[in-house]
Amino acid sequence: MNKNAKKLSLTWQITIGLVLGIILGLLLQNHADIAVSYIKPIGTVYLNLIKMVVVPVVLLSIMQGIISLQDIRRVGSIGIKTVVYYTLTTALAVTVGLIFANVLNVGAGYILPVGELTYQASEAPSFIDTLVNIFPSNAFAPLVSATMLQVIVIAVFFGFGVILAGEKGKLAADIIDSFAEVSFRVMNLIIGMSSIGVFALITPVVASNGPAVLLPLLKVVLVAYTGYIVHILIVYSASVKVIGGMSPIRFFREMSRSMLFAFSSASSVGVLPFNLEATGKLGVRREISSFVLPLGATINMDGTAIYQGVCAIFIAQIFGIELIFAQQISIILTATLASIGTAGVPGSGMIMLAMVLQSVGLPLEGIALVAGIDRILDMGRTVVNITGDASCAVCVNAMEERREAHRAKKAAETPADHQP
Repeated sequence: MNKNAKKLSLTWQITIGLVLGIILGLLLQNHADIAVSYIKPIGTVYLNLIKMVVVPVVLLSIMQGIISLQDIRRVGSIGIKTVVYYTLTTALAVTVGLIFANVLNVGAGYILPVGELTYQASEAPSFIDTLVNIFPSNAFAPLVSATMLQVIVIAVFFGFGVILAGEKGKLAADIIDSFAEVSFRVMNLIIGMSSIGVFALITPVVASNGPAVLLPLLKVVLVAYTGYIVHILIVYSASVKVIGGMSPIRFFREMSRSMLFAFSSASSVGVLPFNLEATGKLGVRREISSFVLPLGATINMDGTAIYQGVCAIFIAQIFGIELIFAQQISIILTATLASIGTAGVPGSGMIMLAMVLQSVGLPLEGIALVAGIDRILDMGRTVVNITGDASCAVCVNAMEERREAHRAKKAAETPADHQP
């Protein structure tokens, strides 16, 4: 009885913290400065602690996972499956966003002053620069700056190094295991404070962006969230059922805590500890989840892709610009490619949106229309992003198990086939 209560307590604490934060935020709408000045710093401290532990968890868990595979070719097999899954679901996600935005005419009927809109877009790196910047020139700088793609590259190469070192690498493997366990314990301590963190994160958001402020752009929010929900319930349910051989109900039940925290924090990287725990309960082996999830937190942006599609159509309709079919195909390709290298931190979708708008000739000033509600949209798209990461881990795990079973069966049958 006590064990079950303890097991359920953190999820319920997060839920209660979320609800209380929303209620207090609504009560403080006329005093948002109080929420921002006195409550938000608590949430910032909690999010900082999450970010503090993320780099060692990502670095050590990927190295631990690669070492446990003991075969560089197997790492390549898992990596290819993961990247293909993420690319296909991201392309499908932006298509979902475009379809809903077009069918529901997300920008129709709006009369907003656009003459004074200003927005300074951050300069997006070129594809070649993004590719080159994946590989660090210093092994320590990416750990300090939390440049996640570079951290992943460091972990992969040093993981390979331990495997190739053979017996001489055993001590390094033991040290990595030890430090990984310490990092997971620290992670659990921080997760134990989740209800307070969620409360402090959500209160200022609601206080600063109350219903009255959201009303003019309510349709954008509703269309985006419709796309989010449809993608989660249809695409991920079908994936875990058909590819992963798992009940979608079980999948979403175990993912509920991760999804709640994702909604509150709007940080894919910050939710990584929750996702590692949830996928473990879903039967995903640690060596697979330790590789697939950190990679997904960096390059898998399904929710962000839906957001790109909805906002691009909204901005086009606000400015009275009609996007032809070829331009909408360009949006799909740009959003899919732009998701690679976009860090899993709050607000990362704005740079991607600037890239998408530029690709089809839409004015960047349109970003100012959605900048005010970006945080609200970011909360939902983060839920989609991290749920996609977990669904990929479940599917890759199932495919690897089938592959191993097939090889074992083939190996068992081979001697019999050669008997006289």
